[in-house]
Amino acid sequence: MIDQLDAVFAKFREAEVNLLRELQRKRQEFYYEVRKGKVHFTEAAKAHQKDFLKRLARFLRDSNLLVLLTTPIIWFCAFPVVFLDLIITIYQMICFPVYGIPKVRRSDFILLDRHRLAYLNLIEKMNCLYCAYANGVFAFVTEVAARTEQYWCPIKHALRMKGVHSRYQYFFDYGDAEGYRRQIEQVRRDFADLEPK
Repeated sequence: MIDQLDAVFAKFREAEVNLLRELQRKRQEFYYEVRKGKVHFTEAAKAHQKDFLKRLARFLRDSNLLVLLTTPIIWFCAFPVVFLDLIITIYQMICFPVYGIPKVRRSDFILLDRHRLAYLNLIEKMNCLYCAYANGVFAFVTEVAARTEQYWCPIKHALRMKGVHSRYQYFFDYGDAEGYRRQIEQVRRDFADLEPK
């Protein structure tokens, strides 16, 4: 069974490589490149994008009234997201060195680059900023939790999960008491795959 799981994870890693290749192709298709962590469009691409800019007045006029009325509720959720970001950042700063767990880089998960898209108006840019931040925080928190789980309880679930985090492949099979007791300290500290190559 372990060999089959390793094969599945190998296919998953291969799919990630293919995804990166496709993203590179899209960069060429839409005339941008990433330099020093920033997106740069050609002048022609910027001009083309501006042709698709929806002005604020038209954007608000075309919006559904119920959508506009529920917007403050969505934005109110920003407060717990910021608080969660702060707490998890402090948690990993204090605890991860004690546990010997490599810290998660927030910048790998919280990517704020959509404001460079010339076809988005101010409201759309603010909404994109908020969504990118919130989903980035959730992904960051998931990775911090995954590394914490690998340290404290690296056991797979018996019940089916909708999704698994990045560390799940290193967990013990559900019911593998012998492997758990024999190798728990090794698995707790096995973050070699996170080290720079």
